[in-house]
Amino acid sequence: MLRLHSWTVDERRRELGVLHAREEELIATGEEMARQLLREQQAASADPAVAGFIYAAFAVGHRLRREQLGRTLAALREEIEQARDRLADAFRQLKVFEEVQKERAHQEDIDAARKEQMFFDEIAQTQFRQKQAAKRESQT
Repeated sequence: MLRLHSWTVDERRRELGVLHAREEELIATGEEMARQLLREQQAASADPAVAGFIYAAFAVGHRLRREQLGRTLAALREEIEQARDRLADAFRQLKVFEEVQKERAHQEDIDAARKEQMFFDEIAQTQFRQKQAAKRESQT
């Protein structure tokens, strides 16, 4: 069970890593879109007569893509939060099992020490009885 929970924690970490990588990609895409907008604005300002119509269409498309990117990023960030929650839950479960395992090992050590002590006590009692019997025999 401990291995299974450890594997689950690792799997949740990988899942979160993939989501963070996707978030970074989307952020980079947004930054590239911003640079592209600046380039188009500069090109439009260089020749306003021709670029006016072209830039207007580009600006509308850019705004729509930017809004879609924002919605996608928001949904991804919500998914990241859910993945963090799943990771935290898996980690808590792993810690519970680790504590149970540690307590079980501690209890086994106590039981082994108790059995060993009982064994030594039995040896001591046997030796004591033998000495008492030998003493009685030597007195008679």
